[in-house]
Amino acid sequence: MAIGLLGKKLGMSQIFDEKGAAIPVTLIEAGPCPILQKRVPEKDGYSALQIGFDQRREKNVTRPMLGHFKKADAEPVHCIRELRLEDTNGYEVGQTLNVKVFEIGDRVDICGTSKGRGFSGTIKRFNSHRGPTTHGSMYHRRPGSSGASADPSHVYKGKINPGQYGNSRTTAQNLTVLGMDADRNLLIVKGSIPGATNGYVMISKSVKGRKN
Repeated sequence: MAIGLLGKKLGMSQIFDEKGAAIPVTLIEAGPCPILQKRVPEKDGYSALQIGFDQRREKNVTRPMLGHFKKADAEPVHCIRELRLEDTNGYEVGQTLNVKVFEIGDRVDICGTSKGRGFSGTIKRFNSHRGPTTHGSMYHRRPGSSGASADPSHVYKGKINPGQYGNSRTTAQNLTVLGMDADRNLLIVKGSIPGATNGYVMISKSVKGRKN
């Protein structure tokens, strides 16, 4: 994983290119993210930066976590995550990361928790086709046959069935940064990203990303 930020999904909008074509974009409040801790191979076995996002009131923080924040000389935050890096020598505890770690044209991977849709059927969950709706049909929205009874006498692995849909860790890869506003910690990314409005996301430079 490359350097990145924590952020909050603000919602979707659209912008227009030189030819007047509408481009769907997502607005993200990205950072500022204080560095709370450095992981080094000699002590921890791997290299990483622990960063935080979204300031919270001190009275709502437990004493152990309050000591952790004070050790890093940072304000208490809601969201804490680690970014795995090959080398952390260029970063220090207490340093603050902002949207300037990205440039317009960068490709980024954005990870978040998808919208939870509860227990759903196969049509909603897997976009399968429905059955006949004519009089006498007993099929409608059922999942269909689960397999033969005599041979192989079991349900094959991977058979689509109703179940929990959404509320899972999801990553949208190789999205393009179309704009930013450093004064308002705003990042504009082409396309949609996982999660609901005001949901936390992790933004990192795509390992296979490149500028347009």
